Amino acid sequence: MKYLPLDSTLFTQNRKRFVQKMLPNSIAIFVSNDEWPSNGDALHGFKQNSDLFWLSGIVQEDSMVVLFPDCPDPKYREVLVLVKPNALKEKWDGKRLRAAEAQSISGIATIIWLDSVAALMQGWIHLAEHIYLNSNENDRKASAVRTRDYRFIDEMKASYPLHSFQRAAKIMKDLRSIKTKAEIAVVQKAIDITDITFKRLLQFIKPGVNEFEIEAEIWHSFLSNRATGPAYASIIASGDNARTLHYIANNAVCEDGDLMLMDFGAEYGGYCADLTRTVPVNGKFTKRQKSVYNACLHLHNYAKSILKPGISIVDYTDKVGAEANQQFQKIGLLNKSDIKNEDNNNPAYRKYLYHGISHHLGIDVHDLGTRNEPIRAGMLLTIEPGIYIEEEKMGIRIENNVWITKNGNIDLMKNIPITVEEIESLMKKR
Repeated sequence: MKYLPLDSTLFTQNRKRFVQKMLPNSIAIFVSNDEWPSNGDALHGFKQNSDLFWLSGIVQEDSMVVLFPDCPDPKYREVLVLVKPNALKEKWDGKRLRAAEAQSISGIATIIWLDSVAALMQGWIHLAEHIYLNSNENDRKASAVRTRDYRFIDEMKASYPLHSFQRAAKIMKDLRSIKTKAEIAVVQKAIDITDITFKRLLQFIKPGVNEFEIEAEIWHSFLSNRATGPAYASIIASGDNARTLHYIANNAVCEDGDLMLMDFGAEYGGYCADLTRTVPVNGKFTKRQKSVYNACLHLHNYAKSILKPGISIVDYTDKVGAEANQQFQKIGLLNKSDIKNEDNNNPAYRKYLYHGISHHLGIDVHDLGTRNEPIRAGMLLTIEPGIYIEEEKMGIRIENNVWITKNGNIDLMKNIPITVEEIESLMKKR
């Protein structure tokens, strides 16, 4: 890993939070993600199962975490399972974790090698009444591939049909949506690296630069500051490309007079930042661009003012939408008739703002969290209104990351330039 070691108490605390939610006499087993084949004999870069990482901080493949708080033998109440280091394999693929290293990262004292866990596992399960198994229950999941966690569920149910099986994902959704101070400290590091990178880009962007050159600068800055890399595929969208929400081709030339929408964020210590800024390619907003940008910034600030405990994402989105109707009328996108005659199922503002305003953020960019229940203190959310005008070939989005507190929220990106004046001032120094 490129990032500096995290404090293992972060993961120790997470495991304690999970164990407190388990039924008596239960065992919970978490397995790592698959290594995915690419082409030929190649593999895609390995990405750890988010829940296993949340519990342990371990990013190595073929790992397992076993939690059995009522085990008669205290040594086996927390177990980390790893592949035994193999000298020949390490010559090809690199060093694997030793027991002491894994203990330091995870805070788990008992390390078991994968090739010897089967016999122990059977004994543990015979002592337990309930078995918690994990699955990817993210509401946005779209993959039809049957991953390792689902195959493991099949195997366990076939081997132990009379046990009571429980959903670990239900607990995880609740716990992972509430970030601890230790987690926010890691997120803040990812944000700080993203901040450094954005300011670097303001000195680099100019007419004639290619979008992919900007993406290259992002990679350079992230890796130079110990980030693992981008938290997601960077969106570097100049001109009309900015109206494509997930534009990742990044292969156009940035033209004088156009705006540049950049949606990117660093991953550090397993946690993600998610920033969007829209800047003028030539360093100066036109009068119209400034007008639309400030309308978007108004929506951003309005959303931040109402995003606090007790409001649901649905109600919050409706309120921001109503404000968007008013702002869009002010900048000439809508008129009173459009708003008066709007379809409640398709409000007038949706013509120019056709995505959600916020999503949960954490280990995953679209992290686990509620959509229908009230927002709670401790949640980490994005705020990202946008305005997309087909007739003007213009797209603007402004996004910050906020941590919800008892009385409101803390903007973790408050130090990143956001106003027209701040952006123009920094670009002027190129």
